[in-house]
Amino acid sequence: MRGSDERSEGLFSYVSCEARVPATHPLRAIRAIVDEALEVMSPAFEGLYSKIGRPSIPPEKLLRALLLQAFYSVRSERQLMEQLDYNLLFRWFVGLSMDAPVWDVTVFTKNRERLLAGDVAAKFLATVLGQPKVKALLSDEHFSVDGTLIEAWASVKSFRPKDGSGEPPGPGRNGERDFHGEKRSNETHASTSDPEARLYRKGNGQPAKLAFMGHALMENRNALVVDVRLTAATGLAEREAAVSMVEAIPGRHHITVGADKAYDTKDFVANMRELGAAPHVAQNTRNRRSAIDGRTTRHSGYAVSLRIRKRIEEVFGWIKGAGLRKTRHRGMARVGWMFTLTAAAYNLIRLPKLLAAA
Repeated sequence: MRGSDERSEGLFSYVSCEARVPATHPLRAIRAIVDEALEVMSPAFEGLYSKIGRPSIPPEKLLRALLLQAFYSVRSERQLMEQLDYNLLFRWFVGLSMDAPVWDVTVFTKNRERLLAGDVAAKFLATVLGQPKVKALLSDEHFSVDGTLIEAWASVKSFRPKDGSGEPPGPGRNGERDFHGEKRSNETHASTSDPEARLYRKGNGQPAKLAFMGHALMENRNALVVDVRLTAATGLAEREAAVSMVEAIPGRHHITVGADKAYDTKDFVANMRELGAAPHVAQNTRNRRSAIDGRTTRHSGYAVSLRIRKRIEEVFGWIKGAGLRKTRHRGMARVGWMFTLTAAAYNLIRLPKLLAAA
């Protein structure tokens, strides 16, 4: 018998968001890890808020919402608030009831700035990695490092002389601007949209773009991110950030650090050895002599490091797919904060399966 196409609206609903989410949904295991980390961070949140005034958005709910934005590649905070209004799965993960009002997007972004000032993203990443069950998955001896470009939220047309000279783009929404014959460099020019972004070209034949440079340190056992940095896009940024991240590794025992050919320089190799790290760097022998010699390549672990090192590209691929191929924010502080939180989201996506296998 065919059913009738009639819409029936119930006056009351007795089903909660908890009942709507399947028991086997992947977000259930992720939320358990997130809630444990947020509980540890609760004392740190107290110092970010005043004891008087109106209650703000709880920082726990704010962080869960931002993690959802990374998990599902939601393009903007406005679309995130729209999803929270009708998506029961989003409401359950954040901690909103069926009839709880959704925050205004301006209020949401204003409250996010408070977390940025408290460096909450880096603390959240460290807290998740510090959980005993997660810490057991990490290697404390073998690491890999690499960097990637994060395109800035600024047009090349905004890259103008710092002294105010130069012709502006033509009229209209996307006015033309002729750069032929004009010498442009980061010393004499800056973006009017994002002054902290730098013009950088990845290689010969590649276009120059306004960008930042993101760096990640990955442990080699399960390819989890243990440290991230965001710097200005320069030719030395990758190696300088790598040295800084290796210095921050706790302990002074012997470790290995895998990297690609861009790190095959005498200075970087010497810095690694001074820090007690074996530089398992891919040899760059194109029209030059490699800084890596038989003292390193003769060990079987060298080939293993070069093979596992490539997994760090999976990290950058996921992070860029989560909304950081071209950042939606301006300024190194905001872009770096979101880069760190997105790296933490990458770890959270992988941890349930790793913990189940362990």
